This record gives sequence, C-alpha cells and structure tokens, in this order.
Amino acid sequence: MATSTPLLPNSRTESDGSAVIRVLSYNIRSMRDDTDALARVIAACAPDLVLVQEAPLFFRWRKKLARLAAASGLVILTGGGSAAGPALLCSLRATVERTADVLLPLTPGQFRRGFATAVVRFGGARLGVLSCHLSLRQDERYEQGGMLLDRLAGMGVPHAIAGGDLNDRPDGRTFRRLAESLQDCRATAPWGGEHTFPQLGPDRRIDAIFATKGVEVLGCGVPLGLEGVTEADLRAATDHLPVLAALRVQALADLPTDGRNRPLSPP
Repeated sequence: MATSTPLLPNSRTESDGSAVIRVLSYNIRSMRDDTDALARVIAACAPDLVLVQEAPLFFRWRKKLARLAAASGLVILTGGGSAAGPALLCSLRATVERTADVLLPLTPGQFRRGFATAVVRFGGARLGVLSCHLSLRQDERYEQGGMLLDRLAGMGVPHAIAGGDLNDRPDGRTFRRLAESLQDCRATAPWGGEHTFPQLGPDRRIDAIFATKGVEVLGCGVPLGLEGVTEADLRAATDHLPVLAALRVQALADLPTDGRNRPLSPP
C-alpha cells in the first residue's frame, strides 16, 4: 500500500510482568472470499489475540476456522459456530485460563447472536476478552450492548477488552453506551485509518475495540501499509477492514510467579 503509518509497539512482556499485546478485530464474512489474502492480512498484523466475527457456521466450520488460524500462525481459542459467529484466535504467547461461548436471547425472525469469551494471561497480566457481532436492529442491538457490559463485569478480572462488528457508528446509541463505560480505543489513541466498512471506499466506523479503564491504549485503528499486504489483498479478504490495537496491561500483584516474573500455571 502506498500510505503508511508509524508502527505500533511489538508484543512484549516487561520487567514488571506487565504485557504489551496486539489485538485485532476482524469480520471475515464466513471465509467466503479469498482466504489466502485473509490469512496474509491477519499474519501481517502480528496479533496476540484476534476477535473474529462471522466465522463459518455450517459444514465443517471447525476445520475451516482451524485452517485460517494455522495459516495465520495462530490457534483457535474459542467460539465459531458454538457462539453463533464470534470467535477468538490467539498466539501461543497466551496462557488460557478459561473460555465460554454465550448465546444471546433469540428475537423471532432475527439471526441468533452470541459472544465468544475467554480469560487469558500474558506474562503477569490477566485479561478478559470478548468478541461480538451485534444486531442490525437498533433496540435489540442496544440490549445486547448492555449484555456485553454485564458479561465483562462478570468475568472477575480487573482488565478486559471487547471488540467486534457493532453495526453502529460512534454517534449511535449502542456505540455511545459502550464508550461511556469503556475506552473506545480508536478515540483514546488514534492510529492508522478510521473507517472500517465497506472495504472498498470505506465511509463509516462500525467495527471497534474497547478496553476497561485500567488498560493503557498505545494506538488503535485500521492498519495501513502492512508489509506483504496489498490493497488487492484487503479488498479480496472480506467486506470489512480490520481494526488493530496495541495495549499495555498491568501485571496483577497477587498473580503467583516463579520468581522471574513468569506466572505459574493455574492448578
């Protein structure tokens, strides 16, 4: 791509046990497009966590998602068909504590929605994670935004992130509801491009990453000038553009370690 932006910080664990992580949110349209281009885009972002929307739902959906994860240098964390579309991928840097796929109440005549959730650790930092794809209907979407906030609050961790396809813009009721309780990472530390949809001539921001107040946002936006990725790749991969964030998450003082800032595995 001709346009480039300053690089986001690389993933790392710092001397105090805190962690810098890279988080990607991406609607992959059920992998109906160019999956090789999709994998190139994801791999070029070098994420520790990928918050997927519209993962494959039907025939051999697990194998399809596993192939994408492997081609991107990642593994499946949770979600997919069992969460009605949202999924989580992660690098081997993550230590997984627990996962949960949540199906939201079904509105008759509407598509079933869900959340893919997990609690993971990077170094001494512990983080709740949620991927979502909210309703096209305004009232239902607003209710789902409240359920998202309740789910994050119920994870029992001080730091959490949520992201996905909101089907809402920053001035919309649901987007504003989330931004009032969480940090809108793009608004907190703008980086890269702003608009996420459609992938060709994007004119709106309907995909976002949010973080709880204690997470330090180092930069967030649509990545531009990815090494090894062309404009054609972004157009061919899916109908949305990805959102990439770099975040610093503080270590927990009470997380047991081996004395060298390396957390012990949970019992």
